[in-house]
Amino acid sequence: MIMKPSEIKHVIVDGHSLTLESFVAVARYGATVELADSALEAMRKSRALAEKIVAENRVAYGITTGFGDFQKVAVPEEMSNQLSTNLILSHCTGTGDPYAEEVVRGMLLLRANALSGGVSGIRPILVEMMLAMLNAGVTPVVPQKGSLGSSGDLAPLAHMTLPMLGKGLATYKGEKLSGAEAMDKAGIKTLDTLVCKEGLGMTNGTCAMTSVGSLALYDTICAAQLADTISSLDFEALTGLRNAFDPRVHAVRGQKGQMLVAANMRKLLADSEILDNCQKDRVQDAYALRCIPQLHGAVRDALEYVRSKVEIELNAVTDNPLLFLDDEAVISGGNFHGEPMAIPFDTLGIACSEIANASERRTERMVNAALSNGLTPFLTTKPGVNSGFMIVQYAAASMVSENKVLAHPASVDSIPSSANQEDIVSMGTTAGRKAGWIVQNTLSVLADELLTACQAVDIRRNLNTHGQGIAPVHEALYKHVREKVDFYEIDREIWPDIAEVEKMVRSGELLDIVKEHIPDFE
Repeated sequence: MIMKPSEIKHVIVDGHSLTLESFVAVARYGATVELADSALEAMRKSRALAEKIVAENRVAYGITTGFGDFQKVAVPEEMSNQLSTNLILSHCTGTGDPYAEEVVRGMLLLRANALSGGVSGIRPILVEMMLAMLNAGVTPVVPQKGSLGSSGDLAPLAHMTLPMLGKGLATYKGEKLSGAEAMDKAGIKTLDTLVCKEGLGMTNGTCAMTSVGSLALYDTICAAQLADTISSLDFEALTGLRNAFDPRVHAVRGQKGQMLVAANMRKLLADSEILDNCQKDRVQDAYALRCIPQLHGAVRDALEYVRSKVEIELNAVTDNPLLFLDDEAVISGGNFHGEPMAIPFDTLGIACSEIANASERRTERMVNAALSNGLTPFLTTKPGVNSGFMIVQYAAASMVSENKVLAHPASVDSIPSSANQEDIVSMGTTAGRKAGWIVQNTLSVLADELLTACQAVDIRRNLNTHGQGIAPVHEALYKHVREKVDFYEIDREIWPDIAEVEKMVRSGELLDIVKEHIPDFE
């Protein structure tokens, strides 16, 4: 059984063992971290090779040469340390609002994990410092804008590195401080300079895009499970026809995600009195109800693909050049390139947008008397003077439309840089950031749907056309919502109701209730 991130309290960093859940545990929930002995030894051996290359004056990109288009410029041994430090100072060009602390914590963890692979030629002290920062709660201030996603996330990672040199800005115990002051208060000694290869080691990598995108992935997985849950409550309020979820229908198509969602719907809708009494009302439902397995199932399949790529990247070495001990080769490749994350994160944004699309359509069916199978207009008991849930659907529709703009793929774009040496770039960081915005919109759309569904259940019960009883899991969810949000009898300020349900949607408490009733819910 996969542990929830909030239940993981300690993570060993060895370069190979991060999972999505352990990543989120450190980035979001503050799990402590520890360097594996095997990683420490691997980094020591790799560093020894880097020093040998400098001592022998061998030509090696970024170690004895400049960077990017300056790869043609030789750098003498006495200047190699300054070269690494200058890279950080000149590359911290980011702008815009800073990343959330959880994103930057994720960046620190990913950079430490990648360097722990022992092929980057850096001193172990860099990884030890990053892990100490995570444990102490020192979080660099990193602007969101400025990365092309190749050569890695150069600008964001330069900003992340600055406090290690006593520069830049960082937060510590809720206070924004100079990097030097934050590190001093946390008791972490800063470095006077980086040494050869370390500038590249700290900045050549996909850590910003992978961090922001991985958090968006985790939230979208939760949103997909919530979508099944909330749509099944709508299904009762709208007196849907359960034969759409007959396992035979989905088996003959064979799509994995579709079969999973259909099984979820059967579990969620079990023992519903209302549904037991309405199955002969008509022949079929509209797509927003009847095709929930097909719609949500396609999202599940997309998320499985994205997760498979993310969990590779969480443990990937994304540095350049790489040093291989067996033959002392120094190879300048392109593992920093973000394309392997850019396409998955664009896919993530598209899939998450579809969750919101389907959710809003179900909300519309509940508030539209022409589509709701007998519910009152806009779910009000006193129409005319009261608007009921009319504008809840407007708000959901606005976020759905915004998602459609945000879901345009970033990875289809490119712009050359570094005098055309870096002539095709990934835009993967933009893809990851957009996916994060989309999932936040989607969670809000789901909150609107849940609030509407609870009102619709009350209206259906008041009508008493098909009995009173809803499925046990739905009764538990309904009561949980009603503990904070009353039935909307006459118009009142509705935004506090929406805010309360949004907290429930984002906290994970609703899925905990579902899994108490249905342990094998996926």
